Amino acid sequence: MLVRLLYASRAVDSQNSEATETILAKSRSHNPACGITGILCYGGGIFLQALEGGRPAVNDLYKHILSDPRHKDVMLLSYEEISERKFGGWTMGLVNTAKLNASILLKYSELPELDPYRMSGDICMALLQELMATASIVGRS
Repeated sequence: MLVRLLYASRAVDSQNSEATETILAKSRSHNPACGITGILCYGGGIFLQALEGGRPAVNDLYKHILSDPRHKDVMLLSYEEISERKFGGWTMGLVNTAKLNASILLKYSELPELDPYRMSGDICMALLQELMATASIVGRS
């Protein structure tokens, strides 16, 4: 059974861009063997991530994220059973919100900044899908 999990967290050290690169590299090396695909959005010290895959694999990865010292204020935004993946071609895509047109963020939030803590899970997913459709995601590997 496939599931999609969407969560937000804050970077413990928002000035450390190496943490994001490390998370992304580890995701890209670990996720294919576990059957996990997804997308990672980072901006202003906030992570927004969608994970897709088998229920046990996604649940195990989320438990790991909850205990990861690089994350704080982890909040589950959405968890659902799905019939197909939206991010099936991505071992882990990356969106750098610093390079986005502010109008995309304003379409879904009060301010032109990434703040999933003030958005519903459905709105966060719509934002991620638009970012994918507008080629704002890099690192398809």
